[in-house]
Amino acid sequence: MGFKTIAKLGAMLTFGASLAGCIDAKVDIELTSQTTAKTTMTQVMSADFYAMFKMNASESEPATGEFCSGGTLTENADGSATCTMTETGTFEQLTAGEESKALVFTPAGPGLVRVALPTADMMGELSSEELDAETKQMVEAFFTGHSVTIRITGAEITETNMKISADKKSAETELPFLDLINGTADLPDELFAVVRAK
Repeated sequence: MGFKTIAKLGAMLTFGASLAGCIDAKVDIELTSQTTAKTTMTQVMSADFYAMFKMNASESEPATGEFCSGGTLTENADGSATCTMTETGTFEQLTAGEESKALVFTPAGPGLVRVALPTADMMGELSSEELDAETKQMVEAFFTGHSVTIRITGAEITETNMKISADKKSAETELPFLDLINGTADLPDELFAVVRAK
């Protein structure tokens, strides 16, 4: 998957507004040791849009197309589709080849790792100023009510600027897609959690 993708969540699903609408996404970053992690990106496309997506797919291109390229596609009983992409490895392997630091792992003391996602590239990928009124209305209709959730997990979260769970083993934040696209999301310079390794 390449976590340079995470740095541009606002554009991640805008490969075509007619197909990208009605998708929710979740990014899980699980610290598995002081030097390794597991990252999982899950995207869910609603039944109506998945049916349109499959109908528009050409015979030469799989129905997964850009929606689930490189991932595992599950067609759900309700007609929706779930795409799951998972990577495991050392911090160096997970961040290798990044042009920008989309995911940063930093030692933070004995048994602790600071996991951070800079937010500068997450917003404004599709500026409303560049859209005509009809296209803007369509984009807003497609993305209203849909979001991406970012979660960081480990043995214990000791510090974070995200919402921490009751058991203190995870921290997460939910970002509305429309706010990311419009560049209006109220985000800090980075989302981070200091995590105790398992």
